[in-house]
Parts: sequence; structure tokens; C-alpha cells
Amino acid sequence: MALHSNGTTGTIASLPSLPLELVEEEILSRLPVKKLLQLRCICKSWKSLISDDPKFTKKHLRMSNILKHKHLIMNVLGDRILSDSPLSSVFSNVSNHTVTLTELNNPISISRNISEICSCDGILCFTICEEGGQSAVLCNPSLRQYSTLPPLKNHRKREYDYQNAVYSFGYDHVNDVYKVIAISGKYTEVDVYTLGTNNWRSIQDFPYCPPCNHGVFVGGTVTWLAYEVSNRNISYVIVSLDLKTESYQKIPQPDLKKDHWTLGMFRDCLCIFASNKMLLDVWIMQEYGIKESWTKLYNVPYVGTQCTYPRTGYISDDDQVLFILYDLIDSKYKLVVYNSKNGNMNIPKIQQTDGFMILGVYVESLISLPCSY
Repeated sequence: MALHSNGTTGTIASLPSLPLELVEEEILSRLPVKKLLQLRCICKSWKSLISDDPKFTKKHLRMSNILKHKHLIMNVLGDRILSDSPLSSVFSNVSNHTVTLTELNNPISISRNISEICSCDGILCFTICEEGGQSAVLCNPSLRQYSTLPPLKNHRKREYDYQNAVYSFGYDHVNDVYKVIAISGKYTEVDVYTLGTNNWRSIQDFPYCPPCNHGVFVGGTVTWLAYEVSNRNISYVIVSLDLKTESYQKIPQPDLKKDHWTLGMFRDCLCIFASNKMLLDVWIMQEYGIKESWTKLYNVPYVGTQCTYPRTGYISDDDQVLFILYDLIDSKYKLVVYNSKNGNMNIPKIQQTDGFMILGVYVESLISLPCSY
């Protein structure tokens, strides 16, 4: 019996409880990975859900993208530290704010030799420069998991040009598998590693001069900026690999002239960052493969005039552009944030940025990696 506020007595009404399905699907799926890993010890059903349920893993990934659970990962070339920071802290509205970096626990040999970082669904693919050639390592920073891929030399029968190998990463949604693509710079040979198979296999050679950088995963394809030689003239060409059919396609490009191009992805669309020593133009392909859908999004001025060509890192959902400049006066690399809505430039204060910076952006994910070979 209990005393009600009006002085009468009666039985305490039981509080309504939420259905377990609602808790799992609509509450747990919205939590950051760090919190979910702590909640695995609450009960066996939650441990199984968080660690082993592929349906929940995909639901959580969708919610992480919607809720912007994204991080910036940074490595200074030659440094032993791989650092991480919530992306929201980089895009702070406070001028010249300080970005706090957290050192990740990882094999020292990985962070010291990273030359490229690409990502898909919370999994990072590192290109590692080692004595004797390049290799690839996969990482889920949210789960603190690493997986080293088998060396290509165990697959290729003839001598492989390890020094110029380029690794890219993407998701084949039709077959529900993740794939790593390796292109040899010497022979334009292409090899595919499907996660869970523990072996490489060869596919059709790359149809153009090999790219120097990793490809961008967009629209079920990995897309590269490569080179085409015609009558002794070298020009840019955009080429994609469909991850389902493993066939190539030449992608039409906009009619524009700038000295330097890089590719990126914004709102699931392919982007071109075209620059000279004064301006950075950002173009977006609103319908993949359709030339007429190319549209210029931004025209970004640089900070000062003594800078080299920029390298673009990311575009936020609220139209802020993150890129790297090398300041010739200070002899330092700088992380720059441009707000396209008001035209403001912001240079966050970050640690250890005197060297060449390698950047990547990833979303929090529960996708587990297979064990190393």
C-alpha cells in the first residue's frame, strides 16, 4: 500500500516498460561505439546483439552516418603516432580553436610508415611503406582492430612493383562483401582481396596509366584520377571499377581548367577539387556517370599567397571545406577550415603538424575485421 498525494491509500502503479525490440533498435543503435562496448556486459542478449548481430551492425552504421559520429584520423609522415579526434571539434565555430588529438593504440610500424589512408563504413585501409615494398593494413579504430593483408608477392608469379602499389577499399553491396583493390604502378596489374577469403586474385589490367593515389569509394565503385597519354600529351582521366562486376568505366569530367586535381566524395557523390596557386574549386557530380550533372559548389580562396597546392581532406554536411596547405613562409603544413556560407577561414591549432600530414575521415562502426593472415 502507498499514500497518494491526496492522502488516500492504494497500490503503487507499475511504471510502463519499453519493449526490448524498441530499446535495441531505436536506442542502442543511436549510441557511440565506445558506450556500446561498455554495455555488452549488461546481459548476454545485449552482448550478442552488439558483437554478433549483422542486422544491428548495419542499423548502427546507418544511424552513425545520420548522427554524424565521425572522426578525423591524422598521421604525420615519419611519426610514430596515429592520432584521432571527433570531427565536430575540427569544425568548431570558435576561431583558431585547438583540436585535441588522442593517440591510438596501434602497432608502431604501421603509424610510422603510412603513406595513404582511405575508408569505407568505418574501416580504414592504410597503405604501408616498408623496406622492400608497400603493403596494406585494415583498421577499425572504433573497435581498435587491425588486420594485415597477405603480401602480394605470395600471389604474383612475376616480379611485382611493390614500391608503386596503390591500395583502395570499398563495399560490394550486391554480394555484401568488402574488397581491397591493389594496382601495380609498373605493370598496371590489378588484384582484388575480398575480406574473409584470405587470398588475392587477379582481374583485368587497369586501362590507363596507373593512378598515384588511392581511389574514392562512391556509388558501389572505386573511382581513381588517372592519366591518359595521347600524341605525347598527358591529360587527366577519371576511371571507375564496379565492385560487383569488376569492370572498368571511363567517367566524363567537367569542362574546367586548373593546374591540379584530386578526387573526393560529398553526400555520396563524386567530387573534383581543382586548384591553382590562388584558388580551389570544388565540383560535384550529382548523378554518377552523367557529365551534365557536374556542378561547381565552392570557390575557395587561400590563406595568404605563399602556399603550395592544397590537399583536400573533407567537406562537412554544413558546407565547410577541410584542406591542408603548405605555407612557404612558415615552412609548415596547416589544417584549414573554410566556411562557404560566410566566407570565413579558420586555422585550428593542432599538435605535431610540422611534417607532411596524412588525413582520413571515418564513421564509427561495429563492423569486425577478419583475423590477419
